[in-house]
Amino acid sequence: MLIPTAAAARDFTVIPRSGARRCRPSKLRSKLRAVPSFPYGGSSGRDAARPKRQARDSMTNSKYQPSKRELSVLDEVENPRYDRQIVNGLKPFMQGSAPADLANFYSSEELRELEELRATERDIEARMPVKLTRHYFEMAKSSAALQRIVKASPDETVDLEGDPDPANQLDYSPTEGLLHKYEMALLYVISTCSAHCRFCYREELIGRKEIARSDGTVKKKGLARIDLTTEYLRQHNAAVTANGGRHPDTGRPKLREVLLSGGDPLALPNSKLAGWFTALAEAGTEIIRIGTKELAFFPDRFDTAFFDMIDCFHEVYPDVALRFMVHFNHPDEFLLMDADGHYQISSGGLLRWRSNTRRAVDSLVQRGWLSVENQTPIIAGVNDDADALRILQRTLKSVGVENHYFFGGRNIVAYRAFNVPIETAWQLVNDSQRGLSGVESHARLAVVHYKGKIEVSAVTDAPIAGLRGSENGVVIFKLLRSPADARDRGKVTIVGRNPEALWFDDYADRVLLDEAGLFASQRPSGISLPRSRSPHHRAPNGRERQHEGKAAGHPRSASGHGAGTASAASLLGVS
Repeated sequence: MLIPTAAAARDFTVIPRSGARRCRPSKLRSKLRAVPSFPYGGSSGRDAARPKRQARDSMTNSKYQPSKRELSVLDEVENPRYDRQIVNGLKPFMQGSAPADLANFYSSEELRELEELRATERDIEARMPVKLTRHYFEMAKSSAALQRIVKASPDETVDLEGDPDPANQLDYSPTEGLLHKYEMALLYVISTCSAHCRFCYREELIGRKEIARSDGTVKKKGLARIDLTTEYLRQHNAAVTANGGRHPDTGRPKLREVLLSGGDPLALPNSKLAGWFTALAEAGTEIIRIGTKELAFFPDRFDTAFFDMIDCFHEVYPDVALRFMVHFNHPDEFLLMDADGHYQISSGGLLRWRSNTRRAVDSLVQRGWLSVENQTPIIAGVNDDADALRILQRTLKSVGVENHYFFGGRNIVAYRAFNVPIETAWQLVNDSQRGLSGVESHARLAVVHYKGKIEVSAVTDAPIAGLRGSENGVVIFKLLRSPADARDRGKVTIVGRNPEALWFDDYADRVLLDEAGLFASQRPSGISLPRSRSPHHRAPNGRERQHEGKAAGHPRSASGHGAGTASAASLLGVS
């Protein structure tokens, strides 16, 4: 029997901190045989009535054997099914089998153009599969920015320039599905998400594409395995300890932190998440990050069963921190709008959140032993708007979500359809942080390169006296994170400005100082640095920025930014 919806909503989402519950299903949960549905396709009663499936079952295909301590968590995990109401691919739209209220997401003309590209070199779905949840559709149908995130367009394949393995990440993969580039490790634990961003930086993984590797083999990127991953962690850390704190071959420190990525780990069932959490904890991991966009795609995923699982994990492994790295790209993904497209404002003068998203965020943030941080790329037609970025940063910080990174576009296949020029992105971030307090404006703009994460530190108007090539100003890049022993961290590269530059190679003919080695012809493995072939930005024909203004003191209009210039005052952060 269902409990009343209002009461259920409070327990289902805003759940007390872990100190208020034990490592077993809550009393209320044990009485429930169904979880009430929420808007946009939350868990159905039938789904929640399924008996508990122990997480140890998720390891039956692995050689890994969980310890008794791990089983004390795994045996308490519940796996509700989630009715995300996903539409997979363009076929349902083309054949008229999509739900009636979703059928008009694409116009007949848009579908005709996409149909013409099928089975050609410009096939949209061959580049990146199409996937959409009902929750995201409900938001995107009134938001051009959100449509740009998930709606396929012929523009995507006008120019297929780019690298199939951006930043050559596989060079840093000691075992399949594990990347150990920095002081932390990244794991591919799943190859899909609840919905798919068209600009996805992992399109080669999501699309299951064959990738040429430095050893000459060609195969798809594989997923991490618990047994091989934990074996690597233990061996690496044992070598570090035996060598006095640094790995004898790479100079890396202890591997303390691991990022679960993919794909979206929250598309996994609770049992598999718990299996990764506990195995990593047993292997000595001190911090586990979870990279997820599920708060935007399907916030009802953050339900009682999920919070019971992480609370139980924290009770058994209290010294292991969880960090949720969430991906909100635009305020339209969590704020309510009125019929005129303006953000709704509460009686207290605050912007109004979508209720299920706010409940999920509050339930995470109230757990003081975990952190929640947002990061987003700057994408053309999505968030290349200083006002939108300002609202994003201010609103997230107001509910306890930190602003971590803004990213300049990566050189994925077809990156020219999505990337904003580097100098424009810098200006957008700089402008967006005018009027924000210091704690609201922590996020920096970074671009991922083979050499590491590169901060775009400054863009100037004025030349450097006596330095040829700086007549139109310079761009200063700083190596924010450096691979292996991080020996190049903090080094800089200075280039003459190129307002149309979308990637580093667009600056190759105007390098003034390359202390960081961003333009070196060889990388440590002896393989040439990734280069795209086209030296200039060519915007796809017919693509225009589609922001519509927001009134009520919270505009969402495009600001008409050009190349992005900066005075000395703006470099110092003075408005």
